[in-house]
Amino acid sequence: MSALSEQLEWRGLVHQATDDHLLKLLDTESLTAYIGFDPTADSLHVGSLLQLCNLRRLQEAGHRPIALAGGGTGMIGDPGGKSEERNLLSADDLARNLAAIRRQLERFLDFTDGRALTVDNGEWLWGVGLLDFLRDVGKHFTVNQMVAKESVKARFDGRDQGISYTEFSYMLLQAYDFMQLFDKHGCRLQLGGSDQWGNITMGIELIRKMRGETAYGLTSPLVLKADGTKFGKSESGTVWLDADKTSPYQFFQFFINTEDAVVGNYLRYFTWLGRDEIEALDAATAEHPERRDAQRALAREVTKLVHGDDEARRAEQAAGALFSEDIASLDERTLLDVFGEAPSTDVPRAAIALSDALIATGLASSKGEARRTIEQGGAYVNNVQTREGRDIDPGTDALHGRYVVLRKGKKQFALLRFTA
Repeated sequence: MSALSEQLEWRGLVHQATDDHLLKLLDTESLTAYIGFDPTADSLHVGSLLQLCNLRRLQEAGHRPIALAGGGTGMIGDPGGKSEERNLLSADDLARNLAAIRRQLERFLDFTDGRALTVDNGEWLWGVGLLDFLRDVGKHFTVNQMVAKESVKARFDGRDQGISYTEFSYMLLQAYDFMQLFDKHGCRLQLGGSDQWGNITMGIELIRKMRGETAYGLTSPLVLKADGTKFGKSESGTVWLDADKTSPYQFFQFFINTEDAVVGNYLRYFTWLGRDEIEALDAATAEHPERRDAQRALAREVTKLVHGDDEARRAEQAAGALFSEDIASLDERTLLDVFGEAPSTDVPRAAIALSDALIATGLASSKGEARRTIEQGGAYVNNVQTREGRDIDPGTDALHGRYVVLRKGKKQFALLRFTA
């Protein structure tokens, strides 16, 4: 296996490093490194996925990762990457979010025997006095330095919104976090996205000034879609790592829909596929983009990483069954995931003519249109084409005793649901 530094550079994971010797240290020493995660929701989302992968890569190379959940700073919020002030959380909401996030972190890292740690910066931030903090930490930084940071400067440009003193102070708190982790756990490296560069360098400077020691920072590029928008959003909203908030099938579909222009980057960022395999998928995308080999590999590997082998297989099976008769083999939960956004119509549990079913579900607007759709081969019952009028029988046609998938043409779906 190649050295960690070579892997990080080839995968495009190195954006900025605070020291020219840092990459060599990653290959020759065992470092303790940390990344902070935002606890403003009860689940992380795919926007956090790159940093989770980075911590895992470091651990596999012999380093000790720390995942810091911001129980203290989460009460304030980081201005980096934000265009406006965020809503502040209650203590109870924050506690629930932290507990849920800790469970997710444990799916990515090995915490046995102290190989990785989770910490909450509330442990030290809740107890520090304001005057002590200003005297011991605030005196080491000038307002000029803080205003020059990109995350703050961007907020000053929007003069209607501006930035509160609360969020302005965030970078001092994050710098203090780094020093606390240095003191308590010997942490010498902080990682993050490129938008965290200013905060990271503040921590390094605080450790140098207050402890006379050297610490390091390493950032990765921000993950963007092909159109330059932020990664992690879909048309229906945030893509969560929690299966109850974004189902494994929906998660799989998010990655299946990755644009050709960025799928190669995502394979490098989020999978453990080797260089030869990824470069072969790059070539396949260039030569036969319609096959979407790279997207299928990406969706399979990332769903496996986040949700496990069984869920990845189930999601892939569901995606393959969308237009095939294999739809009948899907379990009920997966069937409803697949057609969760399709129109659904409840009907009494009795036989119903296909033409009436097409009208009831909105796939046809009249008897005449329904009849033409059927005669022209555009009507499908559970993905089986039918050119003749027929009844739909709940006893023989209903999947899981309740559901019939109707399709008109190539892409118009509806779910017929028999009630008791």
